[in-house]
Amino acid sequence: MEATKYRSHHFVLVHGACHGAWSWYKLKPLLESEGHRVTVLDLAGSGTSTKTIYDVRSFTEYNEPLMQRMAVLEADEKVILVGHSLGGLSLALAVDRFPEKVYVAVFLAAFLPDTVHLPSYVLDQYFALAPKEAWLDTEFTPYGEVTGKQEKILTSMFFGPKFLSLKLYQLSSREDLELAKILARPSSLFREDLCETEKYSVHGFGACKKAYIVCKEDQAIGEAYQRWMIENTGVEYVVEIPGADHMAMLSKVQQLSECLLQIAATYAQ
Repeated sequence: MEATKYRSHHFVLVHGACHGAWSWYKLKPLLESEGHRVTVLDLAGSGTSTKTIYDVRSFTEYNEPLMQRMAVLEADEKVILVGHSLGGLSLALAVDRFPEKVYVAVFLAAFLPDTVHLPSYVLDQYFALAPKEAWLDTEFTPYGEVTGKQEKILTSMFFGPKFLSLKLYQLSSREDLELAKILARPSSLFREDLCETEKYSVHGFGACKKAYIVCKEDQAIGEAYQRWMIENTGVEYVVEIPGADHMAMLSKVQQLSECLLQIAATYAQ
């Protein structure tokens, strides 16, 4: 019993753009079967959220569900934060606000910012390298109303079926691809907002332990770009999952679970 108690940790899993808590449906029970606590949540305008992305006017508002969850942790409780894709930027925001609450931030094929540049930097570099045709049938739509000088026009993003099948789910099961086609919702990368947001702090996000899980067959955020972000930011722990597409929590869930358990054993003692 003591060994189980010692090994038990709290994982908080943060989804990527156009997805929701549902994307962790295979991983959550695997981690729980090992005796761990797992929290999955829907960010604003995602999953089962009653908001739509068109109601969300900033990256901070988008991440309110995560910030609220972090705020109610017990005084002495620390978690393992796991962010997928755009969820990497959500992790950075959470760690910057609650550095004392995080054992390690784990980036799963995720955007990984630094403390030198603005939060939008890794997105801007990504778009500079990604030709327009690489987005296939993804829809980008401006939204927001200019009612004053402070109002921003943001851009929504919605993955089309071709992008889902060829760039995100190409090695996942047909069933998981169909689930995504049903449950995916318009989202945003919030570039217009993040380019005006303060840098993440050296003493908050910069001081946090970080791990990166590279998905070798990712056609959305390619391995070369994942490794560029790792080198740019500096990461203590890097592991790769061969044969994983962008959705490793679906295509290689057992291997991902093993990676997370090893990271927990390394950093959450």
